[in-house]
Amino acid sequence: MEITLNDLKKYKHIHLIGIGGISMSAIAETLLNWGFTVTGSDATASEITDRLNAHGAKVTIGHDLENPKKADLIVYSAAIKEEDPEIIIANENNVKLIGRGEFVGWLTKLYKQAICVSGTHGKTTTTSMISVCFVEAEKDPTIQVGAILKNINGNYRVGNSEYFILESCEYKANFLKFVPNTEVILNIDNDHLDFYKTFDNIVKTFREFASIPSESELVVTNADDKNCLKLKEVVRGQFVTFGIENQNANYVAKNIVFDDNGFATFEVYKNKEFFVTISLSVAGKHNVLNALACTAVCDFYNIDTTTIAKALRNFTGAERRLEYKGTYNDFSVFDDYGHHPTEILATANAIKNKKYNESWVIFQPHTYSRTKTHLDAFAKVLENFDHIIVVDIYAAREQNTFNISSKDLVDTINKNGKHALYMPDFQEVAKYIQDNAKPKDIVLTLGAGTITDLGPIIVNKAEALV
Repeated sequence: MEITLNDLKKYKHIHLIGIGGISMSAIAETLLNWGFTVTGSDATASEITDRLNAHGAKVTIGHDLENPKKADLIVYSAAIKEEDPEIIIANENNVKLIGRGEFVGWLTKLYKQAICVSGTHGKTTTTSMISVCFVEAEKDPTIQVGAILKNINGNYRVGNSEYFILESCEYKANFLKFVPNTEVILNIDNDHLDFYKTFDNIVKTFREFASIPSESELVVTNADDKNCLKLKEVVRGQFVTFGIENQNANYVAKNIVFDDNGFATFEVYKNKEFFVTISLSVAGKHNVLNALACTAVCDFYNIDTTTIAKALRNFTGAERRLEYKGTYNDFSVFDDYGHHPTEILATANAIKNKKYNESWVIFQPHTYSRTKTHLDAFAKVLENFDHIIVVDIYAAREQNTFNISSKDLVDTINKNGKHALYMPDFQEVAKYIQDNAKPKDIVLTLGAGTITDLGPIIVNKAEALV
C-alpha cells in the first residue's frame, strides 16, 4: 500500500514488542523523534532500554499487559511467537499487529531514496560507511544501522531529506517487504538454514530482492561472488559491480597496502580508469570490498571523491566490528560480532595484517542450528588462531533440539590436531587470559551473543580477578 507520514500518524500510540533489539530500538527512536507515543517491552534491561526510557519511551521489562490494549498499532520483532501474551491481548482487543519487516517496509515508502544494504556478511559496516559519507556530504540522511555507530552516536539518525539508509537483513526474507530505490548486495552465503533449509532457497530470495528496484534505479553487487554476478539476470535497473579479484568490475581496488594496524590504503579504478585513493581506519581486506560498495553508491548519488575519501578515513568502525577494547599487561583486546565461518575467516585474516606476537580467540557459538550445520567449518576457521577457547553456545531464539554443544566443537578442533579449551565461565576465561597471554599478544572475543561482555572483564575488572 502507498503510505505517507500523515497516514502513519493515524497510529498515535505505537507499541513495540522486543523493543530492546538493535533494529526495533532504532524504529522506536525514529518514532519518538516524529512525536509518536511509544511504549514497548523486552525480556531484559539493557543500555538500549535505559536510553529509550530516557528519550521518552515507556519500556516494560517482561510482559506489558496494559499498553498492548491501549495501542493503536503493535510492531513485533521476528523473535516473537504467536503465543506471546501481548500478541494474544492485542488480538483480543482488535489492535492492529504488524511484523518489524513489514513496518520497515512502510518506512521505506516514506522516502524518495531508500538505500538498502544487504548480504550475508558486512551489512553493518557497509551501511555505516555509506552513512558517514552521506553525513559528511551534508545530505542529512535518516539512518538505521544494526550497531552503535560512533559517528552518529547511536544506531539511528533522523534526517529531513529524501534519503533513508537502512541495513537490510535477509533473515525470514524480511527485506522482501522493503521498497528500495538503491540496493547493495555484498555477498550470498550459506546462513539462516533454520529458516531457508537450503542454499538454493537463499539464492532465490536474494534474486527476488534484486528484482525489486525499477528500471531507473540501482543494484550494486560483488563481482567476486559468482551468485551475486548472476543477479544481473533479474535486475531491471542499473547493475553496478565492485571487486578485487574480478578486474572487469565497475569499481576495482588495486595496489592494496596494509599498515601495522591492518588498515588498507588502495586505489579505486572506475571502469578501468583511476578514480580515487582511499585509506581506511578499519582492518582487513573484507573492508576494502565494503568500501568499494560504499564508493559505488556514493558516486551514483554524486558525492565527490574528496568527501568519500575523507569520510572513509574518519570511519573507525561500528561497535563490535573488530572493536578495540583496551589492554592488560601490554596485550590488546578486541571484540567482534563474527558468528559465521566466513565472517570469522575474514576477521582472522584482518588480524593477520596487524603486528602482534600470538593470537587468542574466545569464541561463543551463536544458535544450536548454526553450530550443528557449520561444525567442521567453525573448527577449521578457528584453527587460524594460536590459542582457542570456546564458551557455551548462545541459544538466542532456539531450544537445543540439535544434540550439539560447545564441547563438540572443542573435540573437533582437538581431533584436527589443534589444541582448544572448553571454558563455560567468563570469570574463569578472564583469569586464564590474564595469566597466560603475553605482552604484544592479541586477544579476540568473538560471537554475536553475550561474549561481548568478556572484554571489559579482562580489561576493566582485571584487578578484582588477580
